[in-house]
Amino acid sequence: MLQPGIRRYLKHGTLPQLRVFEASARLGSLTRAAEELHIAQPTASVQIKKLSETIGLPLFEQVGKRVYLTEAGQHVYAGCHNVFHALSALEETLNSLRATGSGHLRLAVCSTSKYFALRMLGAFIRRYPSVEASLEIHNRKILIDRLADNEDDLYLFASPLDRDDVVTQALLPNPLVVFARDDHPLANARQISFERIAAEPFLMREPGSGTRLLATKLFEQRGLAPRIRMELSTDEAIKEAILAGLGVAIMSRFTLGLEPEPSRLICLDVEGFPLENHWHFAYPVGKQLSATARAFMDFARLEARGPVMEELRVLAKAPAHELLVQPFLINGEVVKGKSADANTHNTG
Repeated sequence: MLQPGIRRYLKHGTLPQLRVFEASARLGSLTRAAEELHIAQPTASVQIKKLSETIGLPLFEQVGKRVYLTEAGQHVYAGCHNVFHALSALEETLNSLRATGSGHLRLAVCSTSKYFALRMLGAFIRRYPSVEASLEIHNRKILIDRLADNEDDLYLFASPLDRDDVVTQALLPNPLVVFARDDHPLANARQISFERIAAEPFLMREPGSGTRLLATKLFEQRGLAPRIRMELSTDEAIKEAILAGLGVAIMSRFTLGLEPEPSRLICLDVEGFPLENHWHFAYPVGKQLSATARAFMDFARLEARGPVMEELRVLAKAPAHELLVQPFLINGEVVKGKSADANTHNTG
């Protein structure tokens, strides 16, 4: 809220008046001030007169042939420096927002994407070390709430938002697969029907999770309902539950991260899987993205994409006992993993 005492300064174009006054006081001459500012002397005189009227006190006094600042003029002159310094500092801040290589980036991502979001963010900051970044990791429901409240600069969802008030842009493939433990009875089976896998006990993320939403929609499309044995709030908890032999789960391929680490988790070869899906950047319609936020989106799409996609290809070729027993899609291209009983792998 504006302080009542400064309202009069906002009605009369005070900044141009202060500019003329500061030059006149600094140079000791209205004529020289007008020359420096490239304005006519009568115009400069009018500006000084208006400023005096706004303040309600004389700013100059003439003693003999010389012009001096009055006491009020001395205070105004000192205030000019404070005002101009504050505007200069503001302009520096705004320049940092206009520039790509600085500013603040507030990124909020779905829990699954944390396996590569930090890599993208780290690579971006290495390129632009002056950028300050913060990262929030939540499920889909919380991300939508944060987006509605405009709490962050960019949001990364595991699947697109079908809303008219949100702008979405596809980023990277996010294939969904059926995870199981490597000694599961269906571990070596091929082309498992969806009806057969639906009979298995399922481990599900909590309501509000994007993965839960996609899995539920898939069952509904088949006219089936999952046998939910347990609901868990994190992908890590689901992985541990699978390893404990409690059931199978539909999760993002990236649940294992980006490294082909030794694990007893495998992907079952189920009809209709991997389910093609994409991560999407999102932000509210009407939001004015900063230069830094736009630069990060471009960086993620055009530059970080290469290393991530290459790691996907490497993982796709990993032996089944380490990772995969089925193909998945990269931009519509089928990439097949090495099956448990095969001696060769095939890339489509």
